[in-house]
Amino acid sequence: MDSEAVKQQKAQVGREAVKFVTDGMVVGIGSGSTMWYMVEELGKLVQNGLNIVGVPTSQYTKKHAEDLGITMKNVDEVDQIDLTIDGADQIDENYQGIKGGGASHLMEKIVAINSKKNMWIVDETKMVKTLNYPVPLEVIPYGSKQLEKKLEKMGLNPKLRLDEQHQPVQTDSANYIIDLYIEHLDNPKDLATKLDSIVGIVEHGLFLDLANTIIIQHEDGPQIIQAR
Repeated sequence: MDSEAVKQQKAQVGREAVKFVTDGMVVGIGSGSTMWYMVEELGKLVQNGLNIVGVPTSQYTKKHAEDLGITMKNVDEVDQIDLTIDGADQIDENYQGIKGGGASHLMEKIVAINSKKNMWIVDETKMVKTLNYPVPLEVIPYGSKQLEKKLEKMGLNPKLRLDEQHQPVQTDSANYIIDLYIEHLDNPKDLATKLDSIVGIVEHGLFLDLANTIIIQHEDGPQIIQAR
């Protein structure tokens, strides 16, 4: 599939997702290229009178939404989040996902676990049988080289994420990202348990048993899955 077709699917699934947003909701607003289109559509609805409060998962998302007139609050300023809509880097056949390609998975997961419902919106290229996308880890800078050595010894093929200037990518929380290049992730829950126990890892990008609804945009239209 060419990039233009993927862009069209992202725009289409963004339009589909906002149909689930109703007046008075507190909405978690995810990050990433697909979410850019969804935020644009949500901004149009707000400009036409929809009354919502958004909770951002990144500073970029916050600015984008505010520029479109969407009222934004952080996760500690709301009592609850009714629905969070976010993208995903990859989703397997059991509807488990990997997020964090945009280095925002810590904030994305904080918003997700504080939401009544979570919706993922993706184009069809993101669906796979078995996860094989690099698993991002947000890590404390202090000791990150030692952590990378530990992960290497575990056979997890870690690589510190660098920017165009060959400097470590920094998250909104001023942490680093280490990506794990694992060819086939047959048991993501086992890996998540291991990563949760390692000092220095703030959060990993395995989003397990979190998505309630998944909208997959195909060439012939959207597919809506009630995952859990």
